[in-house]
Amino acid sequence: MEKSLKQIAKYVDGELVGDSSIKIKGISGIEEAQIGDLTFLANPRYRRFLHTTSASAVIVGKDVKTEGIKIPFIRHSNPYYAFAQVIKLFEEAEKIYPEGTHPTAVLAEDVQVEKGVHIGPHVVIEKGASLRRHSAVLAGSFVGTNSIVGENTLVYPNVTIREHVEIGKNVIIHSGSVIGSDGFGYAKQKGIHHKIPQVGKVKIEDDVEIGANVTIDRATMGVTRIGKGTKIDNLVQIGHNVNIGENCIIVAQVGIGGSTKVGHDSVLAGQAGLVGHIRIGSRVVIGAQSGVTKDIPDDTTVFGYPAREIHQTKRIEAHLSRLDLYLKRLKELERIIKER
Repeated sequence: MEKSLKQIAKYVDGELVGDSSIKIKGISGIEEAQIGDLTFLANPRYRRFLHTTSASAVIVGKDVKTEGIKIPFIRHSNPYYAFAQVIKLFEEAEKIYPEGTHPTAVLAEDVQVEKGVHIGPHVVIEKGASLRRHSAVLAGSFVGTNSIVGENTLVYPNVTIREHVEIGKNVIIHSGSVIGSDGFGYAKQKGIHHKIPQVGKVKIEDDVEIGANVTIDRATMGVTRIGKGTKIDNLVQIGHNVNIGENCIIVAQVGIGGSTKVGHDSVLAGQAGLVGHIRIGSRVVIGAQSGVTKDIPDDTTVFGYPAREIHQTKRIEAHLSRLDLYLKRLKELERIIKER
């Protein structure tokens, strides 16, 4: 499938500079692109490749200096987003997962399967579960009792969705993830840890994406909730009764303790750890490998262990890097005092 550069510019609502008749056959990163490919520049680190790329055209930001660029380009306020839209344009129109149930799948008698649903090989779906319109549950996945898989939701192979889990529309769940596993709760009596029954639910709202090998625990009582539009990277652990707001970004290897609440539009960077029973505001950024032990107000960026406001952390780190100098000066002052 080919598209002219003029068609692509119109599709992404960008400003085209150069030959509009050039045919684009594919898409690629700026280093790997070949003749016939469209690429993009979103990260300034790759600016130097603008002059060496073999691509036939490039999408750039409106603030990028374009002097000396020999190939046509499309200006856009958000080149990364524009490139994502072009990927969609080049996708095949045919449905990847056609309607139907594989003969090896095992479904309880009362499972509700709506129009356009795809159920792959060796899928198991237990009683009372419901698969909404045009959802797809791929090979080896499990959907537990009374759980709901929402409209246009895609469940990749080998996903476990336990009982009483509600998944909204347009959700993507990648392989190996477990939704609704028991929360980690025990009561100690006479030196023995006794399991607290985990009888709550999990609710995944619309337009959420969950990466590979993510675990989201069911609530002890009530609901563990992931808000609309939130995106979760691989290898994330979310404890029981956690409440994540809308449009959050949770990066790989984050761990969130039970009953913690996170507001809307917040970012938890890689390997951040949050203790339980705290409140994180909206539009908060938590830096990579930070350890969060207390509440964080709205519109705050924190970093470090323990996590502090980022400018305070930077000052502390700057002083720590000069400890040898401070010790040397202190010993010199001690020597001067003794000599007096």
